Amino acid sequence: MGDTGTTWSAFEAAEPEFAATVRERFGQYTHHALATLRKDGSPRLSGIEADFRDGELWLGMMPSSRKALDLRRDPRFALLANPGAGTDMGGGDVRISGRAVEITDPEALDRYAAEAGEPQPFHLFRVEPSEVVRTWVDGEEIVFRSWAPGRPTRTIRRGNDDSPPREDT
Repeated sequence: MGDTGTTWSAFEAAEPEFAATVRERFGQYTHHALATLRKDGSPRLSGIEADFRDGELWLGMMPSSRKALDLRRDPRFALLANPGAGTDMGGGDVRISGRAVEITDPEALDRYAAEAGEPQPFHLFRVEPSEVVRTWVDGEEIVFRSWAPGRPTRTIRRGNDDSPPREDT
């Protein structure tokens, strides 16, 4: 598996306003949903906390948790911000997908544990995003804003009728 060639800090540099919206959305709740791939290729959904620290997005996990073992075997993931109560989704639906890179350097783990107040042992993964998406409702339209490394951010709008989607320019 090749890396995505980017980091959270690269996304923030490329799209600071979009990145701030995504961070704010994740900051509304502590627990989110992580999708990983099982040995047989089927999806696994797990609860997780996402930590934005030192310009990166981190995923910490209990020792030998299923999600950590999934990511060790296949680093692809999708992360969904907790939608919250009701139907308004508190600023939209926010998703990040990409590759999770495990950090195994003892000094780096000690430093992270001290900064984050995390008990050891644990698995720590740094996120390399391959796509960031926000979806929200604007009047009678659903709006999709997406970013991926190496391409411009796109905003697509779709109405509640048979009209084709249109892209904001």
